[in-house]
Amino acid sequence: MAAQYAIEGTTAKGIAASVERGVAEGGLSPGDSLPPVRRLADTLGVSPGTVATAYKELRQRGLIVTRGRGGTVVADVPSVASRRPPRVPQGLVDLAGGHPDPAFLPVLRPPSTVTPVYGSHRAAPRLAALEEVTRQWFARDEVPARHVTFAHGALDCIARLLSTELRPGDAVAVEDPGFHHLLDLVPALGLRMVPVAVDGEGLVPESLRTALRGGVRAVVCSPRGQCPTGAFFTRSRRDELVSVLREFPEVLVVEDDHNAEVGGAAAYTLAAAGLERWAQVRTVSKHLGIDLRWAGVACDAVTLARHDGRMLMTSGWVSHVLQESVSGLFRDGAVRALVADGETAYAERRAALIGALGAHRIRAVGASGLNVWVPVRDESAVVNGLRTQGWWVAAGARFRIAAPPAVRITTSTLSPEDAPRLAADFAEVLADAQATYGG
Repeated sequence: MAAQYAIEGTTAKGIAASVERGVAEGGLSPGDSLPPVRRLADTLGVSPGTVATAYKELRQRGLIVTRGRGGTVVADVPSVASRRPPRVPQGLVDLAGGHPDPAFLPVLRPPSTVTPVYGSHRAAPRLAALEEVTRQWFARDEVPARHVTFAHGALDCIARLLSTELRPGDAVAVEDPGFHHLLDLVPALGLRMVPVAVDGEGLVPESLRTALRGGVRAVVCSPRGQCPTGAFFTRSRRDELVSVLREFPEVLVVEDDHNAEVGGAAAYTLAAAGLERWAQVRTVSKHLGIDLRWAGVACDAVTLARHDGRMLMTSGWVSHVLQESVSGLFRDGAVRALVADGETAYAERRAALIGALGAHRIRAVGASGLNVWVPVRDESAVVNGLRTQGWWVAAGARFRIAAPPAVRITTSTLSPEDAPRLAADFAEVLADAQATYGG
């Protein structure tokens, strides 16, 4: 335990609050050991059961983990803090953010007039025009669109789906490597993460089967543009995964298709396979702009009722001003052409960097989406080495649970002409690292 922080409290709730306060304020850091139950009980003058109850609550909420003989420690990414990326140093080319190129985003023009209404929109939360566009959007890729609804972005939707479906301590299967914000969200909800391996075609079927047999109650994955690897489901991989999932019909399957318009890959989705419990979430931030905090959701009837029931009791609905804005952009032919140009450019930029790295015998993957994933032996050495060359890339630790080390390079703004220079610098950094640390 950090010497400068003393846990306080005489009740389980008070002890848990003291630990959480220490984590939030920095008195306790990731990996810091907590006292054994009996020792802390003696120190505080309470029963061991009181401390055990406090630790149990903290484990369920994702603040601490127990490592057998290694004792109880603060979680690597405790749920009171998110894996925020470090600030980009001045003068560096930012290839770490995972954001789209603003050149392919439309200028946002909110509706010029909004008619006041009496009361609230709870009785009619979805605009008919946007609901119809949303149904067409999903149906285009053979996703059943009988039941659709809206949310305030993908993570807002996924959080609501998981919190209505699961209880603290339940297990969720997640991609490894996977979307870092999801890896923060799951433990923050008091749920356990079970990593499922990912290859170039997405979730690995046998790894998924192992997780399901272990008792996970939900699966969250991406059918294309997977973050951070760019993997996407082929038809054969989708069919393999469906075969596995049919053995566990009670498990909720949530697909995050956040790159639906600019992923550069066909849609072979689990949502189109007729599963019993499922939802697919699509957002517009990657192709229409980050200020549009809107997501469309297609799902089964039970999932729809649970999602909308919870939303009714909280925010109630997505702003109709926002809905009008999204609806107008969907129907704008010039916007659709701009988005299509972006998808083409993103594919060219991914391919250019992968090819340039390959010329130096550096393996990289990124078949769809906005990023390229490059396996390395020492993430810090590569990130720091590229920093000296003027590049800023993301260390893979933010995206991994048990997967091997790598770095993520966002290629959305990297021109094909600059790819060879980055690849050459990357090769030089790897050679320097090998000379320093040995083969």
